[in-house]
Amino acid sequence: MRPDTPRILAPTGPSSPQSPFPLRLSGPIIKGFGRGSAELGIPTANIPIAGLSVGGNEGLESGVYYGWAGVDVDDAGRRVEGGEGKVWAMVMSVGWNPFYKNKVRSVEVHILHKFDQDFYGARMNLLICGFIRPEYDYVSKESLVEDINVDIEVAKKSLEREAYLKLKEVKYLLEFEGAGHENDVAT
Repeated sequence: MRPDTPRILAPTGPSSPQSPFPLRLSGPIIKGFGRGSAELGIPTANIPIAGLSVGGNEGLESGVYYGWAGVDVDDAGRRVEGGEGKVWAMVMSVGWNPFYKNKVRSVEVHILHKFDQDFYGARMNLLICGFIRPEYDYVSKESLVEDINVDIEVAKKSLEREAYLKLKEVKYLLEFEGAGHENDVAT
């Protein structure tokens, strides 16, 4: 259950990534549960849970993380070809979403950029730079949304630090070989 203490809007973690960070995840953007944009007002780009196998991260603790997302789309969300794409800050939830009583674990990424359209099937490479907090259950949707908004601010502040900003330039983020998973769907 979510602690009753107020959350602090400050960077989380050390001044530079420490082991096991940064971690790599990758996968095609798939349809999720349909709650991010429609119900919470916080759109997510989901990747299959199998994406955790990139870099051997199957055992990644459930919780909220921050880092960088490279996607083979432009600023509007249109697919681009030939290894092009953009990198944006992100906050990511890995877990069971106890508020919704999910029966499967999910990887839900909120990219800190407003897109004009969905981009299912696009390839996304993630560089996870740090951990924000464990996964909580909530008594209301409003408290869930409040915490997600705090997570977004904590991610922004955490990624503004010099050592984390440098990670935005890691080549892996824009290497999209192996695309073509447009039919993968979260279950």
